[in-house]
Amino acid sequence: MNKKLGEHTYLLESPPFIAASAAIGGAKEGEGPLARDFDMIVSDDKMGKRSWDLAESAFLKTAVEIALKKAGLEAGDIDCALAGDLQNQCAAAHYGMREMAMPFFGLYGACSTMTESLSVGSLLMSGGGFSHIVCGTSSHFCSAEKQFRNPLEYGGQRAPSAQWTVTGSGAAVLSCEGTGPRVTHVTIGKIVDKGIKDLNNMGAAMAPAALDTVTAHFRDTGFTPSDYDLILTGDLGTVGSSILCELSAKNGYDISSVHNDCGMMIYSDEQDAHAGGSGCGCCASVLCGHIMKELERGVYKRIMVMATGALMNPTTVQQGESIPSVAHAVTIERG
Repeated sequence: MNKKLGEHTYLLESPPFIAASAAIGGAKEGEGPLARDFDMIVSDDKMGKRSWDLAESAFLKTAVEIALKKAGLEAGDIDCALAGDLQNQCAAAHYGMREMAMPFFGLYGACSTMTESLSVGSLLMSGGGFSHIVCGTSSHFCSAEKQFRNPLEYGGQRAPSAQWTVTGSGAAVLSCEGTGPRVTHVTIGKIVDKGIKDLNNMGAAMAPAALDTVTAHFRDTGFTPSDYDLILTGDLGTVGSSILCELSAKNGYDISSVHNDCGMMIYSDEQDAHAGGSGCGCCASVLCGHIMKELERGVYKRIMVMATGALMNPTTVQQGESIPSVAHAVTIERG
């Protein structure tokens, strides 16, 4: 059973274990400060495929295969997989998982998809009837740029607030039994739109959704920032993280001492990613690689992971629509 707390947080009374996880990074990610915690660094961002789009699918498939191997499981052991991406109609997830022969739910939460999949998977498993669930997502710098911004050949200038879409993937295996970290709480986000229309300022567009979710989590649970060793956002970058911390403090929750952002962690200053990393693969690869290893090392005992997603598409942008966003959060506790 799952117990509802307050407005939109759930306490998982049978919390699933994260039995294993895996993270894949591209060449640029392999040059960053978290390189040692990736399971695989791919020097060829096309992974031998004929397009970046298919390469993104291969990233996801490979991450899932490695996570399954680490968990000692095969595709046939999985009750269902939950995955999504940024490509039109979740194409990367569909093409990446089509050979895996496991029941599949396609999800779309833009860059929030990793915590969306963990949220849905944890709720399903805690409710009973599932033994193993795979959660994952991916993104690719080249496929995202040509879909949402400009063809790479255009060579356009990037604004200081712009972020660099991570080429990478992450996957986690949830299990009803085990000894690993547990997902204990899920806070489901609402769609929030403050009228931002700038595609080069995703942090500002997504920060209000993160604020709504994190304050709802604290209201619902009675927790405070001091109850967490880390409050990790997915890809707000430097701009969005600054906005979130400032607004959260004004709402009575000063998270600045325990907050970090995957988009700020994955690249070094010398890599010139401007405001930091973004994309579905940003939270996925940092969480399933570096953060899970830090949990294993005992650095953290209880963390909140909250990924944010900008829910626009090229058509809505061309039509002058603003950018609605959503944030989903999970609490992960060690052992």
